[in-house]
Amino acid sequence: MAVDPEDLAEQWVARHTEWRRITALMGDQGWPVTPRSGTSRGSTWARERDAQREGALARRAAWQMERQDARDELKAQLWLSADVSRRLRAIATRTGLEPEQVLAQLADRVRMNDNGTLTVDTFTPR
Repeated sequence: MAVDPEDLAEQWVARHTEWRRITALMGDQGWPVTPRSGTSRGSTWARERDAQREGALARRAAWQMERQDARDELKAQLWLSADVSRRLRAIATRTGLEPEQVLAQLADRVRMNDNGTLTVDTFTPR
């Protein structure tokens, strides 16, 4: 089960708040308290923890973006007539592309006219 980094961050904020409350209580009781600046090792750990948290949040955001992109992608299996298939393969061979890449470039350039017809301006696959 994956831990949500944002939930983990909220837990750490709550813990930090509680630690600060306990520190204040200890100060009120006259018990020895580490200064707010902390020790160098504690400060190093805090910086490392913050860096890990930021890294985890960045990885989570990137992962979510990849998932969204994957949902937006369209994968299709296409059956072409022999004549169209030969022409597509010839175009792909001349351009050094795979037939799927030629079709993807063609799809990128298609536009729909007001009357519902599809149009592709002349272009050279690259």
